Amino acid sequence: MTYTDASLHALRRTGDELADATVAELFARGEVGTFNTLMRYVSTAGAPLPDGLPDVAREYLEATRTPPSWVDWAEMEKARLFFIDNNVHISTALSFASMPACYVVPHVAKLLSASHGLKYPSKRMAETGQFTVHLMQPDAFEAGSRFIPAAQKVRLLHASIRRHLTRENHWDTATLGTPICQEDMIGGQMFFSLLVLDSLHRLGIHMSTEGAEAYYYAWRVVGAMLGVDQDTVPRTLDEARRFLDLYMVRHMGPSDEGAQLTKQLIDLYEEVVPGTFFDPIVSALIRHLIGDTCADWLQVPRTSWDTVVKAVPHLLGVLETIEDRSPLGAWALDRLGHLTTVLELSSLTRGRVMHYAIPETLKKDYGITGAVPRTHRWAPPPSTV
Repeated sequence: MTYTDASLHALRRTGDELADATVAELFARGEVGTFNTLMRYVSTAGAPLPDGLPDVAREYLEATRTPPSWVDWAEMEKARLFFIDNNVHISTALSFASMPACYVVPHVAKLLSASHGLKYPSKRMAETGQFTVHLMQPDAFEAGSRFIPAAQKVRLLHASIRRHLTRENHWDTATLGTPICQEDMIGGQMFFSLLVLDSLHRLGIHMSTEGAEAYYYAWRVVGAMLGVDQDTVPRTLDEARRFLDLYMVRHMGPSDEGAQLTKQLIDLYEEVVPGTFFDPIVSALIRHLIGDTCADWLQVPRTSWDTVVKAVPHLLGVLETIEDRSPLGAWALDRLGHLTTVLELSSLTRGRVMHYAIPETLKKDYGITGAVPRTHRWAPPPSTV
């Protein structure tokens, strides 16, 4: 697939027709509160829908309750095993590369600053971590799973933000395009897939080509569940590289919102890290994973740990070699990774389940104030710009 400025510009005018129509009808009928109350307790796939649910919501939930017909389940199982093998590294990449990448796109940072939840950054990070963990469960697409209801609600959340921003004159559509447009949804998919793989490679993690491709494939399925137009989404990692390079060149830059969101992120994880001695490693990891230019735009502090962090790939390389050569070592490191991920998510959620709901209003003051085979080691597609 070929991407150009013109083709991406067209994607800036398009949202998600099904979710947008559903949200518009719920607001028109004054049924958003009813929907949120009833759906709060619908958290698993296959559960009966509650009485009193508005008809338009019931129709939407029925239409979106199954995965795309083209899903390759063998590939999804490879992705799950890849996640189990690398879960702590993937969590690190999501926190310290994917989220800052969102913030380095000014209009995305501006959009994120419009939601109530960004006053509490742990909520955003917890939702992202919880969503990924739900996705990588063996029963993610079966009855009883939590992933499908989460995806359905996130899609409506995006539609409601689009509605609020455009109707309340908080968004310059002529200049910025549709909020959470198709281009941005695909861009987000790249941040949580290809950019994660890039970060794992930068950290020195041993990845097979099969594992990397399967992980990217799983996020293609996620994109479809979240309303991404599958006729325009990159199908391969090489196509993904071309899209992401062009997207970032078109949009990345400094912004006050991006810098403030990054500060909130750093402060949050400095609270999660025990003590204070290791606090600077948070900033150092972000700088290492996204590069000095983007880190400077986001006003990530330079610290004495910037040099120390460069040794992390060597340390992780030793651990990866042990894991490659010892089944017992692989089991122990996978268990340690799982426990670390659970501990991090528990710290962010404070033991609570995160619920997704349609916001009935935006912030009053808009803006920011305060085991896959280990053969054929994967290397990222080269930059296209």
